[in-house]
Amino acid sequence: MYDDSMSTTLWVIYIIVLIFMIITMWKIFVKAGKPGWGCIIPIYNIYLLVTIAGKPGWWLLLFFVPVVNLIISIIVSLEIAKKFGKSTGFGIGLILLGIIFYPILAFGNAKYKK
Repeated sequence: MYDDSMSTTLWVIYIIVLIFMIITMWKIFVKAGKPGWGCIIPIYNIYLLVTIAGKPGWWLLLFFVPVVNLIISIIVSLEIAKKFGKSTGFGIGLILLGIIFYPILAFGNAKYKK
């Protein structure tokens, strides 16, 4: 079904998207006054997102509880949008189409509001 060139092409696209999203999250973390390198450290990056959203750090633990993590990630996404001066609709965009809305947040003129 797939030949080697198709597989290689998919991997190249995956790596390009991955690098782009790392750059995007790095920029968002820096805009929020957090260390950009934190976006590449597993678990720590979730902790930083929770604090960017203005929630207490212990909320990180809620990401390890099945089903609860879905609700918490929705709340965190909505709060991140709010902290950057965006609407609830933009927060829903972060949830459903993060690959589009996070770069808009990172490379647009949105400013972080503590």
